[in-house]
This record gives sequence, C-alpha cells and structure tokens, in this order.
Amino acid sequence: MSSCHTLDLAPLSEASTGRFYSNQTELELAVNDLYRLAFWGNDNELFSDNEWHRGQLTNAVIGGTMNADDASVQTYWLNAYKAIARANSFLANKDKAASVTPANVMLRLEAEMRLIRAYQYARLITHFGDVPFLTGPLTLQESYGISRTAKAQILTFVFTELDFAAANLPASYGGAEAKRLTKGAALAIKARTALYTENWELARDAALAIIGSGHYSLHASYAQLFLRAGESSREMIISIPRDEKQQVFSGAGYVQDNISRNAGGFGAQLPTRDIVDSYECTDGKPIDESPLYEPKDPFKNRDPRLTASVVEFNTQWLGYNYTPHPDSLTIFSSKENRKVQNKDTRAVAAFASFTGFLWKKSIDQTWPDRLVEDNDAIIIRYAEILLTYAEAKIGLGEIDASVLSAINQVRARAYGVTEQQTAGYPAVTVVNAAALTQILRRERRVEFAREGLRYMDLIRWKLAEKALTRPVIGLPDPAVQNRAKWPFPGVTPLDSDGIADYTSFGADVKVLAQRSFDKTRQYLWPIPAVEGRVNTGITQNIGY
Repeated sequence: MSSCHTLDLAPLSEASTGRFYSNQTELELAVNDLYRLAFWGNDNELFSDNEWHRGQLTNAVIGGTMNADDASVQTYWLNAYKAIARANSFLANKDKAASVTPANVMLRLEAEMRLIRAYQYARLITHFGDVPFLTGPLTLQESYGISRTAKAQILTFVFTELDFAAANLPASYGGAEAKRLTKGAALAIKARTALYTENWELARDAALAIIGSGHYSLHASYAQLFLRAGESSREMIISIPRDEKQQVFSGAGYVQDNISRNAGGFGAQLPTRDIVDSYECTDGKPIDESPLYEPKDPFKNRDPRLTASVVEFNTQWLGYNYTPHPDSLTIFSSKENRKVQNKDTRAVAAFASFTGFLWKKSIDQTWPDRLVEDNDAIIIRYAEILLTYAEAKIGLGEIDASVLSAINQVRARAYGVTEQQTAGYPAVTVVNAAALTQILRRERRVEFAREGLRYMDLIRWKLAEKALTRPVIGLPDPAVQNRAKWPFPGVTPLDSDGIADYTSFGADVKVLAQRSFDKTRQYLWPIPAVEGRVNTGITQNIGY
C-alpha cells in the first residue's frame, strides 16, 4: 500500500464540504439543489377522505396502522433533515466565497437557505411535535447526544427565520428565475404555519401583507390554473417546476392510475363519494339542504369546481364519453370518431372506477398519449392566503367585511365572475362565527381538493377521528345495482362538519374499505424507530 501514499481522497472533480462553497457558482448550486420536489410538497391526498386508490386499498394513515417503522414516515423525516443538514452546511461555510460573491447575492442566497430550513422545521413540528433541533453542522459523535427540542421553541425560530427571509428576498424575479423563492413565499409559509399552530395574529398579519403587496391575484379560470396555462399565473406563490424535457416528471404508472380505462389508464386513483358530496349547490347550500340537488343527476346545479375537478357523467373526456352506468356497454369516442366498447363501466371492465368517479383536476389532455405528468407541483397559491386570512380573523373574533370579501373572492372565481357580481354566485353574507367557520372549512375542502391540504386540516380541526373512521363508499357491483337508483340512492346526510353518513343506504352502496384512526396517538406521527436505535436520547411519541 506504500504506492498509494499520495492518493487524493478529495478529487477536484467531485464536491466535498472542505472544498465546496468557494465561489458564487458553488453557493448557487447548493441552493438550487434544494428546489427539488423531494424537499417540498403537501401531504398525500390519500391520507384524507378526498381520495382513494383501488390498488392500494388503504395506507398507514387511513388504516390506523402507522408505526415507527413506516416507510412514508421515515422518508418524510429523512428528506426534511437532509435539507436541514445541507442548509446548515451552506450557512456555516458560505463566507468562504464572500470575497468573490456580491454582497446582495450572498444575502439573497442566505435568505433562501434560511427559508428552506424554516420550512422543513415547520413541516416536522406540525407532524411530529417536538423534534431534534439542529442549526449547524454536527460531528458524528455530537449527534449521539441530540435530544428532542420543544415544538414551541422551534416554532419561534421558524417565525424569526421567515421574517429574515421576507426582509431580504425580492418580491419577484424575471425570466428563468421566476420560480425562485420570494418575499411572498416566506410570508406564505409563515401564514400557513401560524394557522396550523393557531397563532391567529401572525397568520392574519402575514396573509394581509401578501394581500396588500399587490403581487398576487386569483387566476381567471379555476380549471386552467392546474394545467400548463396556470404555471405562470400570478396566483402561484410557491410551485416546483416539473418538465418532461428535463426528465423531472411522474412516471407512466402514476398517469395511468389517474386516467380512464377507455383512454388506456387504470382508473385506480379516485375521488371519493365524500368529496363529491361536499360541493355545494349553486344556491350556496349543501346537498342535504338544497332543493336544487338531484341524486340521479349529481353534477347538475353544483359549484362549478365540481365539474372542474371530477369528470362529469356523459361528457367527453380524454377522447371518450365517460359514463360508468352498468348498461352503457358502448360509448362514442371523439378521438376515434366511432362507437367503442365502454371500458369505464364495471359491467365491461371489472376494475373500472369503483367509486364511479375520475379526477379531472390537473390532468392534461395529452397524458394518455405521452404517459407523462409534468405539471408543476403547487405548494402554496394565493387562494390559500385569502382563506387563511379569513380563518385567522374568525379565530380572533374579528369578523368584518374583509373576512367576507376574502371568502367571496375565492367563491366568485369558481363561477367565473368577480366578487362584486353577486348575482352570478352564492356570496357569503352571514357574520355568525359558527356558521362562517362551517362555510370556510367547506370552502377550503373544495377549493384545495387534491392539493394535499385536507389531511392537515382534519388534524388541526380535530376532525380526523370522525372523517377517517367512516368507510370508503363505492357503487354496488353491476349485477346487483338497482338501475332506478343510479347513480346514487338518495340525498347523503351531512353533519355540521360536512362529514357524510352513508349508513342508511344499505346494500345500495358498497363498502370498499374501512378507514380507522386512533385519536389517542395518530394526531402526531411516530419518530422513526431507527433514530431511537442509534440515539437512545430520542424519545418516542405516545402510543408508538
């Protein structure tokens, strides 16, 4: 081995902490690496009562089986701490490049990194509670002595870091930099985190700062917002680019799970009956209160966001008429210009949509041909800020015209009108706190369906123990489906929290899966078991 005494253990062609961060380019590379989707994202919609997957049937959240060895828990934890470690390394070493990096660039990059680190801690404490708190690089030996820090202490740090980022990031960028983190992004994360932790004043003020900035506005079309046309919308505050050309996109399996069987998909990742029933009628009333609701024509007289989010029966979708009716054995295809076998009814294809519904929201017409999903991933958009402001004001007991305006702006956009055009949409006028809370919670559910916000809403409103213990409901098998009751046997009762009750429908519905949620432990996730095995000072959450 004497011949290897000059072996270069840190070759110049590869990065190492000792050599890296030496110039502006390397600082920018370090920051840019954290703009990957692995380090961003809202919760899985399958953790909620909005979505269900035929192949997976259940998961650790809705099945009540979450434990300290769960892979999704470990991945969530690991990715958060990877980002934190990289941010800490950057902040500890950035000054190596100070002499060759303009001061304004250095300050901006620091603000981006501190924002990203704060975002990771915000996600950790809202899911795990107290967590290890690291603000600088550690040696391996030092890491063995780390324990969990109180959530409240970390939360104070998060808000301070986000304030720094908001003060030192630009309001906007241009050109290729347009998707970088901004002042608005820092304020948006602060508003969401404050809302989730019931810091109403901070949530209100952060949301109001965004509203007052004038940099953001609602996109004209709700449906188009989630397609290519919406990627550059002024509604986007944080979105992570995905692009087929750069090989940043979801795989063919994900696409096929979400598109119809007629179009070559699996019809497996589905809207639940629960989410469909949560959309109001056009009179602003829930389906169990509105005279406009017709169970045999469930898309009629409904909030337009329903048909923007879920494929309406007897409409052309991805080149084929979509109808899951058991007697519709053939349908017309606009793509083939002829009648074809209807693979979207279970009378023909046994694994056609079990709930009878398919997602339309965010699905591009080119997906069946490309088998590629490359829409940008939306993290936070302006509609959330408006509803955050309204909820924070309600929480503070400050119900005024601005609360109604914030809610009505979102509702009006769904109908394609302005807030002032009250004849064109069901404007909210009530000022009773309890009634407004019900309206706002329903508004959040339908506005953000499929965007990963429902799970944390159920957690923070303490509704998970109710919503996630009800069964997933689907259509009966075709052989026993009562055609006179197609597609659903009656009006679904909804309680004051908007949670559906299907027990009275008996054999006219089919239980696809039973949800389960243990309220004694599942409001927090377990600390990954591997952490406790390596460091006995890392304690576990109750019940795990």
